[in-house]
Amino acid sequence: GHVQLFSIIASIFNGLFQESSQFSRLECLCLMNIELYEIRDFLTQYPPFNTLPVEALDCAVSSVEVSYYRAGSDILRYGDRIHHLYVIRSGAVEIYRRNGSLYNRLEQGDIFGQMGLLMNNLVRLQAKAIEDTLVYRVAEDIFHDLCAKYEDFSDFVEVENSTRLHQAVTTVGDNDMTTAKVKNVLSREPVVISGNTTIQLAAQTMAEQNVSAVLVGEKRSEFTKKNRKKQIFGILTDRDLCNRILATGLSYDTPVDEVMTTELLTLDHNAYVYEAMLLMLRCNIKHLPIMKDRWPVGVVELTDIVRYESQNSLLLVNSIFQQPSVEDLEALSHQVKDCFVRMVNEDANSHMVGSAMAVIGRSFIQRLTELAEEELGAPPVPYCFLTFGSMARDEQLCITDQDNGLMLDNAYDSEKDGTYFSNMSEFVCKGLARCGYDKCTGNIMATNPEWRKTRAEWEHCFGDWIENPNPQALLNSSIFFDLEGVCGEVEWAEKLQDFVVERTGQSKRFLACLARNSLGRTPPLGFFKNFVMEKDGRHRNSINLKRRGTAPLSDIVRVHALAVGSDARNTFERLDDIIEAGIIPEGRGPDLRDAMEFISLVRLRHQVRDLEEGVEPENTIDPADMSEFERRHLKDAFQILNNAQNFVKYLYHSTNR
Repeated sequence: GHVQLFSIIASIFNGLFQESSQFSRLECLCLMNIELYEIRDFLTQYPPFNTLPVEALDCAVSSVEVSYYRAGSDILRYGDRIHHLYVIRSGAVEIYRRNGSLYNRLEQGDIFGQMGLLMNNLVRLQAKAIEDTLVYRVAEDIFHDLCAKYEDFSDFVEVENSTRLHQAVTTVGDNDMTTAKVKNVLSREPVVISGNTTIQLAAQTMAEQNVSAVLVGEKRSEFTKKNRKKQIFGILTDRDLCNRILATGLSYDTPVDEVMTTELLTLDHNAYVYEAMLLMLRCNIKHLPIMKDRWPVGVVELTDIVRYESQNSLLLVNSIFQQPSVEDLEALSHQVKDCFVRMVNEDANSHMVGSAMAVIGRSFIQRLTELAEEELGAPPVPYCFLTFGSMARDEQLCITDQDNGLMLDNAYDSEKDGTYFSNMSEFVCKGLARCGYDKCTGNIMATNPEWRKTRAEWEHCFGDWIENPNPQALLNSSIFFDLEGVCGEVEWAEKLQDFVVERTGQSKRFLACLARNSLGRTPPLGFFKNFVMEKDGRHRNSINLKRRGTAPLSDIVRVHALAVGSDARNTFERLDDIIEAGIIPEGRGPDLRDAMEFISLVRLRHQVRDLEEGVEPENTIDPADMSEFERRHLKDAFQILNNAQNFVKYLYHSTNR
């Protein structure tokens, strides 16, 4: 615990006034002034107080409270309210992340607690005294006043430019589900066997290697990164051995490629643990191969990630597939916004929120297609239901509309099969609208016959956009080039994505046109780095954080990603590939990541605030409703976007011919 020394001193002085004639009131006040002078002399030795003018320093000193903490006691606990800046007078303090890992060790003259004061008055990092410690506590109102009036003071507590922006986005989201990458859960390399291996030998291999699943495919020595053909063809699990072999009495000499599971679901090694959990729950699988550059680096089992389970979005995804009707799905859909609010309030990062919301959206689509088939009967030809835009990029928030289509088998006959898929599209899109996913104002939906195409027609369509990059083709590329197969023959979507990546990489003209098109939406910064507001409409005097922030950032990253041959769809994952390829100057990639994260976080938090106040959430925000912390860092983020657009002009200008 802590003792308010000034309160004790005041009580002693009060007793002296009443019971002793040895001290005059003036003499007691002198003693208190001496204490204040000592505090003042101490603070002038350390930043940021040593940059303040005399009158400002005196104001700060006058608000100081003194507290004492014994070694081992908590000073700040995560999530508690905070109303003071802490300065260490003597002793030592350790700062911990939410997950318990050590973040920093502080000593005499160091400050802490500033991030909590700048971010909704909630403690972000736990503080514990590791020695008997004396601290000065500066009142919240004085702290904010000093930040507003003295740039050197505010620069110190918030750090500078991209560095302070990075600090701002790394002080949140320190829970296991957010920060743990699935590659960190892997305990060993996968066991890979050939397709002609017998069942008996496969079972012996599993027993010897102590694994519950083996992958079936080519040897590692035969694998090449540039070969886009599938290298792993299937998986054989302990459940397959029980259900498909022992239960049926199949010969042990049967080759594994006759009994393996061929519809293989995989996840990239840079995905988060919660993404693996969502996928496994959604698809009811117990083993998930983890891929790096199209080669498996391990297999995650459900038991590996149980310790990371959270009830934020996982249970909602599971519940979606239990609903027997559209009416039940509609009733369940009201929980989506509650899930969104809970995740943001628990400090999930934007990648985690966007991915969870996208998985929830795709789960609604998948369940609706299942219900459609129950009503309409089996489809006459195979199909793949596609989603585009933010849902495909795993960047969906609580404000969204539909962007979807159908990819049909090349045997599709519009005369015989058209009515079925028209009815299916109507069923799914109407159902999505009832579940809160508004119909697309641009009519990019499967209900539009233009976006129900065969595999060959989709490939021809994308090829034509790339070869003839007219304004409409470029507009389409900003939506359709981010695509994901939701259900049905999802591998068709992967092959179409491979086609797009290969063809765009060969067309410098298309990349140059796409780059120029990505510059159409500029960040809302004026000449003197002041915010430029919307001029008219009901959003006058506000900033659209999507149209002027995250959308142009996504556009820029998409151009670079296509240029380096990345088949990733998520903006953060594309940035990983861009950084690895070295196409942008060193340090620019992490800056873009931090800018994207911070703009998204501000957007998330203000949408949550709207929801909690019963207001319909929007992408626009009035700067007057932002904290000084948000305004300052948004300017940093928008400046990074501006610099990135300037570099795009330079990099792709010479190729525009």
